[in-house]
Amino acid sequence: MARLLPLIVLLMIPGVYSADDGWGVTYSSSHICALKGSTVTIKCTYTYPTGHKITEVFWTNIEKPPYNVFPDLSKDSKYSERIQYLGDKQHNCSVRLTDVRHTDSHEYYFRFITDKDKWLGAPGVTLAVTDLQVESEGERVMEGHSVNLTCKSRCSLTDTSTFIWFRNTQTLNDTNKKLILPSVRRENAGDYSCTVQGHNLTSPPQRLNVIYPPDKPVISISSSGVIVEGDSVNLTCSSESNPPANISWFKENQTSSVGSGQTFSISNFNSSLSGWFYCVAQNEVGSQRSDAVSVTVDHSSYRHLLFGIASACGGLLVIAIIIVLSWFIMRKRRVAKTEVAALNQVNQQRVRGEQTTAGEAPESRDPEELQYATVHHHTNAQMRRSEENENHYGNITNYKPDASVRMARLLPLIVLLMIPGVCCQNGWGVTYSSSHICALKGSTVTIHCTYTYPTGYKITEVLWTNIEKPPYNVFPDLSKDSKYSGRIQYLGDKQHDCSVRLTDVRHTDSHKYYFRFITHVDTGKWLGAPGVTLDVTDNPVISINSSGVIVEGDSVNLTCSSESNPPVHNYSWFKEETFVGSGNIYIISNIRSDHSGQYKCKTRHTCGEKYSDSVTLNVLYPPKNVSASISSSGVIVEGDSVNLTCSSESNPPVHIYSWFKEETFVGSVNIYIISKIRSDHSGQYKCKAENGLGQKYSAVTLNVLYPPRNVSASISSSGVIVEGDSVNLTCSSESNPPANISWFKETQTSSVGSGQTFSISNFNSRLSGWFYCEAQNEVGSQRSDAVSVTVDHSSYRNLLFGITLACGGLLVIAIIIVLIWFMMRKRGVAKTEDAALNQVNQQDDLYSAVKHVDLASESAGCDDVQYECVKPQRVRGEQTTAGEAPESRDPEELQYATVHHHSNAQMRRSEENENHYGNITNYKPDASVRSNVEDTSVIYSSVK
Repeated sequence: MARLLPLIVLLMIPGVYSADDGWGVTYSSSHICALKGSTVTIKCTYTYPTGHKITEVFWTNIEKPPYNVFPDLSKDSKYSERIQYLGDKQHNCSVRLTDVRHTDSHEYYFRFITDKDKWLGAPGVTLAVTDLQVESEGERVMEGHSVNLTCKSRCSLTDTSTFIWFRNTQTLNDTNKKLILPSVRRENAGDYSCTVQGHNLTSPPQRLNVIYPPDKPVISISSSGVIVEGDSVNLTCSSESNPPANISWFKENQTSSVGSGQTFSISNFNSSLSGWFYCVAQNEVGSQRSDAVSVTVDHSSYRHLLFGIASACGGLLVIAIIIVLSWFIMRKRRVAKTEVAALNQVNQQRVRGEQTTAGEAPESRDPEELQYATVHHHTNAQMRRSEENENHYGNITNYKPDASVRMARLLPLIVLLMIPGVCCQNGWGVTYSSSHICALKGSTVTIHCTYTYPTGYKITEVLWTNIEKPPYNVFPDLSKDSKYSGRIQYLGDKQHDCSVRLTDVRHTDSHKYYFRFITHVDTGKWLGAPGVTLDVTDNPVISINSSGVIVEGDSVNLTCSSESNPPVHNYSWFKEETFVGSGNIYIISNIRSDHSGQYKCKTRHTCGEKYSDSVTLNVLYPPKNVSASISSSGVIVEGDSVNLTCSSESNPPVHIYSWFKEETFVGSVNIYIISKIRSDHSGQYKCKAENGLGQKYSAVTLNVLYPPRNVSASISSSGVIVEGDSVNLTCSSESNPPANISWFKETQTSSVGSGQTFSISNFNSRLSGWFYCEAQNEVGSQRSDAVSVTVDHSSYRNLLFGITLACGGLLVIAIIIVLIWFMMRKRGVAKTEDAALNQVNQQDDLYSAVKHVDLASESAGCDDVQYECVKPQRVRGEQTTAGEAPESRDPEELQYATVHHHSNAQMRRSEENENHYGNITNYKPDASVRSNVEDTSVIYSSVK
């Protein structure tokens, strides 16, 4: 018995055990939804009468096969490799189907055969195979708005399924059926797909297109270098947006645009076109304008050109002068040669005379050599004429080369110095690419520069410093300063390049920097002042005063801070790309949910404009705009499947949805599914959305239509219908919407009336028959059973019988009245007789010997003895006291009393009364007794 206990409990559950003598199959579910490629297990149990032995079990998908031959799916090639029977031949009939396909969508039945009978578990289990798909509220969503992506299938999956989401094939950290993006960013755009954990099926990708207004455009000028008249200038406007923005170009102080397109080209540029240009990027979401840039003709180039031409002309003039001077010099050299030759002759003669005098031979010299020496030794020394040689050297001149000769030697240096920007002071100088540089904190700065120095100097040391006038004239080398040593790198050389790079710049690096170089000459040192000013700034940072969560209704302060040099002189605030306020603190009091989004601040200073990173303001609020909706857009008919969906706006998202029918809890899902809906499902349904901050309800009315049923016809008239009566027939039914009622009489094809009540006035036999009603609405119709409506002729017989009975009653009453009259009349006669009798009693005592006789025992002898049965008794009410006269009586009354008393009463003679009739009582029998006197001629024989 203990082994059968589970089965007994199972059979006691309503609906599990079949009523067909113990035969039955119970499935765990009548409908199963499965993903394509997944594995499905159908659990079931079966029962059969005791004494049967299971011989065969199998699953089939045909309920009524031809010739009653059920196919075994395990032997079907489409299933044989994928189906596995998990049950036994006792009570378990579970089965597993792997790698389900769309073609597997069927109704499946379990069939078992015993040694005595067979059974098919119908209705079976319906298997629906579905794909996954991502459903979006829209393919395009604006940045900052919320969007929900739902992983859906054609049938409902279990609430315990774990979902996996992908964006551009990258896995996302969300395992819910619905992927909620509360504040979409442009980075969220892409192809989304989903799958269910444990399955290999992935939905087709769904494209999410995030649209957003243009970012602030940036203008770049394609022309490199200085713009001069006649050049072609290209301005390019760059801005990120979706959809791509339309670009318009404007010139300040002009209202209309001067061009369109991403690139604005100006050919043959001239001074009249100079000005400040800016671009405006606009798409369907919004617009943004750039900062203006100055595009002007650089007139300094003309000065450089003129200076170059003048320098060239001056150079040519100098060359011409040099040539002329050279010609004169050559001419003078020839003259000098002639003079030297003459002088040599004189000297030779003098030398000979001296050698002769000294006895030594004079030194021979080359005349040319002597001439050369004479020419070149007079450059700086003053020749004085010797008094002794005055006569001999009178033609020798103190030769000094003029300025033109000296100028020729300086010509290369003059040409070098004529090149613009090379020499500042006597060939010494440092040129920087920019005198002012702004850099972001943490960035890398490169200062480009060149330096010059006079020819003949050799560079021995180069360095960068940040002090223009140090104490004791000792300039610190930044490369040896611990604050810079790891971050500064000299990029130049010891010839002309003095560029330097500074990495990871800091606010403390805000200084003026100078390049210094030293040559091998003690006085050959130079400092490139004024130097380059470096201002270090940073992007502003936003802080939110609230350290915890922000709930709708709170007050929130956003603070924009920036450690910049130069200091910030203007703050601006933006929500997304919309300007919302100014000042370094932006205050939002009584914050609302629509304040959620990305905020950034912009700082403005002499270095330009800087934007902070965006911060997201996440405002939490309880559910609102809660909406309960019915999936069916048309009418709902009994038997349909209906989904009730509860949606809401809240942050954080609703975590509990509850459904109530009237006040009864029915489910806790956001989609409440009613399959095979019935009429009793009609009513008001409320969904409750909760998210921890609050709750809110929304109601929807479910109106289930169904055809008429329980249609019946009844006759409202009580009693029997006779000719001339009014008859009302009433038709009752249940339906939604209310049915239209039509009345029919059998044997007639057309209706005889309509409406819930069918009335027939002045009914007669001709109208008798069988009547029925038919109820019909838009869903269906049903007719009632027919009722017979006929005239009942037996009522006439009853009427005649009633009339006859009434007449008989009246006749009886009349007879009774007559009889009473006769009785009253006889009573009058009896009174007369009684009076006469009283008179006789008063005269004599003739009948004093009459003995007292018991009437009850001796009544039989009263007919033979004439007075023997008379019983003298006192008259009722008579005074018996001695000395009192008896009550006088009417003679007629006394006579009547004498004749008729003694019928039933026993008379006894009183011994005290000596009168013969003193004890006769005044007895008055009923009229019926008195009427029994047969013969009035016998005077006393019948006195009783």
